[in-house]
Amino acid sequence: MLTQLTVSNYAIAERVELQFSGGMTALTGETGAGKSIVLDALGLVMGGRADAGAVRHGAKRADITAMFDVSRIPAAISWLQNHQLDDDTDCILRRAISRDGRSRAYINGQPCPLNNLKELGGLLMDVHSQHEHQSLLQKDNHRKLLDEFAGVDDLASQTRTAWKAWHNTRQKLSERQQNADENEAKVQLLRYQVEELDRLALRSGEQLELEQEQEQLSHTEDVMLRSQQAAELCTENDTSAAGLLKQALTQLEQMPVAMPALTDTLQMLTEAHIQVTEAGDNLRRFVDDYEADPHRLGEVEERLSVIYQLARKHRIPSEDLTERHQRLREELTALDDGEGSVEQLETELENQRAEYQTLANRLSDNRQKAGAELDQRIAAELAQLSMPAVQFITHLNRNETASPGPNGQEDIEFLVSANPGQPARPLAKVASGGELSRISLAIQVVVAQTSTTPTLVFDEVDVGIGGGTAEVVGRLLRSLGDDGQVLCVTHLPQVAAQCHQHLFVSKFTTADSTFSKIEALDDTGRIGEVARMLGGVDMTDQTLAHAREMFVKGQATHH
Repeated sequence: MLTQLTVSNYAIAERVELQFSGGMTALTGETGAGKSIVLDALGLVMGGRADAGAVRHGAKRADITAMFDVSRIPAAISWLQNHQLDDDTDCILRRAISRDGRSRAYINGQPCPLNNLKELGGLLMDVHSQHEHQSLLQKDNHRKLLDEFAGVDDLASQTRTAWKAWHNTRQKLSERQQNADENEAKVQLLRYQVEELDRLALRSGEQLELEQEQEQLSHTEDVMLRSQQAAELCTENDTSAAGLLKQALTQLEQMPVAMPALTDTLQMLTEAHIQVTEAGDNLRRFVDDYEADPHRLGEVEERLSVIYQLARKHRIPSEDLTERHQRLREELTALDDGEGSVEQLETELENQRAEYQTLANRLSDNRQKAGAELDQRIAAELAQLSMPAVQFITHLNRNETASPGPNGQEDIEFLVSANPGQPARPLAKVASGGELSRISLAIQVVVAQTSTTPTLVFDEVDVGIGGGTAEVVGRLLRSLGDDGQVLCVTHLPQVAAQCHQHLFVSKFTTADSTFSKIEALDDTGRIGEVARMLGGVDMTDQTLAHAREMFVKGQATHH
């Protein structure tokens, strides 16, 4: 719901701050006062086209900010979350337009593409006017309105999901059939590569182990020679390390007197002798037990040669062979699913088509029934709006020969026959501006309880009507406001007298500037404005009395 609108330096408005509540809000004022400023500003903040002429004369830029409460609009909350722009329950849209016509858009303070404003704005507000691009003229919205009215949004979503599954399988089957030879060649190559790597059976870490073993085996003689020499230097003769340590110990042990200062030294030499002796024994056992298989080096080198060769063949580092093996095996499994793969896809396609058909048939039946009810209810509303001769038809154009579509088996379009005996034609080609606004009103009244758009804007829906019909229009707008929020520009006192909130637009000039002013009216001000709309410039007691009666009646009718 729109809660606040701030407009700075836009058109003839220098600074306008408006607070909005739920219900019906009427905007009135004399012709040329600037009533369109509010609606045009809302259009810009929802992504409409901007130009330099929008900036007030003498200002550098125009700035428009609209605040919405989205706490009860799940679609808007989801959109904001998906774009990481959610900020509590408030949503702030802003548009800044510079003197050169360039503009910038913001959502909750974050710069964004203009298209994002359009997408989000479409979830927050729907404008019904005499403009050719309004939502009622777009066929996609006809389907959306009908599905909401029929309560089949979930069924429509299931139908789209089923169509997507069928469509993806059809593409996969087509590709498989078109590339059968190419796929077979690829399968043969993959099978050969996988089998070659299967025969290699390379374990994780095996290459490193083999390279370390190769290094050891290639230096066997040198290892034996140096180990033997080390053993001799440790323990083999009197000049060995052990022998020399023993001699040093003997000298200290044969001291003529005890020398406490050498106690630690004696201990150190004793431990060193023990360790050198044990090291020598270990080296001797190593030399005696060391057995070098003369054939093992050849086996290791041959195994490594095969690993290196396959790595070069696949043009990857040899340590990546295990990962490549796994990837090729998975790719082969995905492609090589047996000779019946095409047949399996054909069966899957047939089952998915049948599932889609079942859902689409249910959707069509629901739409057919809801369309007939919608036509009847809209006809009743049009009769109240002095359009009893207008025939409204929800047309479901089903094409049995066409391929399935994601939105069901039929195109949906609202048709209108403006006069008896004339064929029904698309709404955009038949209705005049005033008729279109009243037809929009009739549709919205009927679908108000199922519509997901919380704020509806009507621009001069009362064009070409008066008297009792105008009172009916006011009553219908008020009833829409009871369930949501309605903004309307009106010239009729019968409509203005029934609103929940009344905004009065006026214009005043100074020596060199023109300003537009918008103010919320209290009850006294509302009666005065209704009187102005009734009697024009001359305000008589009778006119005021009539206005007061109309206002009291308009408010009491709905309590």
